[in-house]
Amino acid sequence: MTTSQESPALGDGVTPDDGGPRGPRVVILVDNDVRRDSRVQKQAVSMADKGWDVQVLGLAPRGEPQDAWMLGGARVLLLEVPTHRRRHEARDPRWRNPLAFGSARELQQYELGVERRRLDAEARSGSARLREPDLGPAARRLARLGVQPRRVRNGLLSRWVALRVAATTSVRQKRRAMASPVDRLTTWLWTRLLGQRSWRRLDPHLWDWEAAYGPVIDALEPDLIHANDFRMLGVGARAKLRAALRDRPVALLWDAHEYLPGARPWSNHPRWHPAQMAHEREYSAYADEVVTVSDELGQLLQQRHRLPRAPTVVLNCPLLPQPSRDGDPVPDMRELVGADDATSLLVYAGSPSRQRGLRTVVEALPELPGVRFAIVTAVPESEPVLEVVQRAEELGVADRLHLLPYVSPDDVVTYLSAADVGLIPIEHFPNHEIALITKFFEYSHARLPIVVSDVRAMSRQVRETGQGEVFRAGDVPDLVRALRAVLADPARYRAAYDGPAPLAEWTWEGQSVILDEAYHRALGRARQPAPRP
Repeated sequence: MTTSQESPALGDGVTPDDGGPRGPRVVILVDNDVRRDSRVQKQAVSMADKGWDVQVLGLAPRGEPQDAWMLGGARVLLLEVPTHRRRHEARDPRWRNPLAFGSARELQQYELGVERRRLDAEARSGSARLREPDLGPAARRLARLGVQPRRVRNGLLSRWVALRVAATTSVRQKRRAMASPVDRLTTWLWTRLLGQRSWRRLDPHLWDWEAAYGPVIDALEPDLIHANDFRMLGVGARAKLRAALRDRPVALLWDAHEYLPGARPWSNHPRWHPAQMAHEREYSAYADEVVTVSDELGQLLQQRHRLPRAPTVVLNCPLLPQPSRDGDPVPDMRELVGADDATSLLVYAGSPSRQRGLRTVVEALPELPGVRFAIVTAVPESEPVLEVVQRAEELGVADRLHLLPYVSPDDVVTYLSAADVGLIPIEHFPNHEIALITKFFEYSHARLPIVVSDVRAMSRQVRETGQGEVFRAGDVPDLVRALRAVLADPARYRAAYDGPAPLAEWTWEGQSVILDEAYHRALGRARQPAPRP
């Protein structure tokens, strides 16, 4: 839950250097714009503070040019990643439907031809109408009849072109959906024939990341590559292999944020998920060190990828409250929503996607008179947020729903502490069951009672420490029960932070020491010759 603190851009260069001595160079890879990724921001700043020469490569938002800035002592560069169509989408559509146009250019030319004939027919009709006063009755009838064949011909041609356009559109939609028996068969065949190499056929978009990031990584000549999540794993591994051809040992640290087989697909394309899993399987073997966000996820990764050792756990904990980097005061959440100290304020901070359960909270508000609900989000215009706002309007509680902006990582805990309850209404999904997520730690350091759905890891933690209440995911009456219990006696739940809840362990300051040690281990392993897969 963060925005970056930006300094003046670095210009076109990717390796600005002050000429002084530097520590080992680390290139951190991430497939987002960095500004909304608190884990990556904390990695960059804390590792730079520990003496590493940190360069961060991220994704420039669509339609925006490359951008560069300083993030603490780390340099950030956002890269444009052009995407290309899958090969089968570029094939002549007439193989699947003879009525389809062979290309977009052909379709355009036919549509232009129809429009030109229509305009010509109108001009001829207008010309005939202007001559009518000079003609006799019989000649007028003949003149009017003379334009009819053109109108009929143009009407038939227009319908014929429309039929072909519909056939072309249908082929394109089917190729994108990949749901036909032939498509399912080819997906199955590529998976069986190529195994972990099948991603090259199933999702060649992964090469687009390579084309954008690869040359920049090579130019930076890193000592260590920190690849965040599954897409960047392949980019980092291939850079490591290219460096090996030049006899340069480069360490690869894979930071696995989720268990990919249990993740909700980021794309509706049926080939996306099997492609990402194959890609991850192929390149996981090249990681010198693996870090992840929970012990349970680490065990799953070790089993799936036959890792030689258990991944190191680096929790995504918040920074301890400290003066803001830019010196500005932390925004007051209650002031932003117009709530006084006597008004109960619920807060949800983070991704507003549908599986996060925000609709459940909105539907509970009619049963909680006077209670306000703040959603802290970087994408207030996104479709899931607009759906939640619409539902609040339907229920007559829109005046108690508030959309608030992100703040910097330094300010998160102070920002959230103005609320009365931290909400995690997340729905059941395999990845949601196995880790304590970022907002759990942020709420804890803000000393907020937590109301969480009955996903396994977080509900177990809340029950053990007594720092909140658990409700059945998606169950509005049970959420109302849990919220009423917490709001009736918040001090009881806050007391857990003076006892069972291990706040001292849940800090990024402590986690950054673990990450620093992992960096050093990865460097040591990369410099020891070993057989590779």
